[in-house]
Amino acid sequence: MTDEARLPDPRLDADDRDVVLSSRVRLARNLSGQPFLNRASETQCANIVRTTQHVLLNASISEKIIWIDLDEINAHDRSLLVERHLISRNLAESTLHRGVAISGDEQLSVMVNEEDHLRIQVLRPGSNIDSAFQQVRSTDIQLEQQLDFAFSDRWGYLAVCPTNVGTGIRFSIMVHLPGLRITNELGKVRRAAKELHLAVRGYYGEGSESSGNIFQISNQVTLGSTEEDLRDIFTERIVPALLDYERSARQVLLKRNPTLLDDRVHRALNILRSARLLKVEEAMKLLSRVRLGVCLERLHVPLPQLDDLFIQIQPAHLRQHVNCALNAEEELEIRASLVREVLKDAD
Repeated sequence: MTDEARLPDPRLDADDRDVVLSSRVRLARNLSGQPFLNRASETQCANIVRTTQHVLLNASISEKIIWIDLDEINAHDRSLLVERHLISRNLAESTLHRGVAISGDEQLSVMVNEEDHLRIQVLRPGSNIDSAFQQVRSTDIQLEQQLDFAFSDRWGYLAVCPTNVGTGIRFSIMVHLPGLRITNELGKVRRAAKELHLAVRGYYGEGSESSGNIFQISNQVTLGSTEEDLRDIFTERIVPALLDYERSARQVLLKRNPTLLDDRVHRALNILRSARLLKVEEAMKLLSRVRLGVCLERLHVPLPQLDDLFIQIQPAHLRQHVNCALNAEEELEIRASLVREVLKDAD
């Protein structure tokens, strides 16, 4: 990967957090001389884990790297990693030998034996694709000094899925789109995404549904363009267009009937502050409305606190919060109690 360093705009993180919760850049890589995972034996999968684990722990890809053997931790701990978007559901549920290397700040993770031998990803808060891209590029260069990646002079980097052949890079943003949902404009976004070869996925990525009006938007094609071209298209065309669509929809809601908007927002807040039992989907839906109100300055809640709550109410994080197993009703009760505590001073 080659590119002259571009300084990220320091305003993006603050200015775009109303719509963009986080940014991610991900690379798919496979080891030369090793079969793809859909053809690899158990022994070969184990060898891939051993080889990459050694390199990941000894390469200078981050100040602190933690290796987690996913075969040796329980389902609860794997769910925690999924809820924090550090591994995919596919990796958590796989029966192959697998693992993940995670940086101390949890912004870099390298999944081993997911769909490809390596999935390198960097997460950043807000609209921060450039910064994530620079770290992914640096990590890729360092790993390629010690690992021989499968590469074709004609096709580029080789991958299990044809859509990852070429650069193997995916740029994505996690966006909150309540305005487009309420104004019934999401269909237009999906059609535009299809025309631009973008994937629109749910809260946990591929195979998941949207929750709390949160979506993941990413490029689908990596062949035939450079990493830099794909990044520029994403940051200069895709992200600004999504921001404009959602912000325009929010202004329509505000101008069309501000009383109705306030009723929707304050009703959601009051339910959250009084509920004694909350399912995760209901909590996400109501928090989405509260977040809309905060972004439109109809309510006052610190946005980082609210965004953290979306993760804290997930099942595995609730169990970690109380440090014990929960039955179905206890989970509903603990979730409601946590939400009430966080939002008690909201106005």
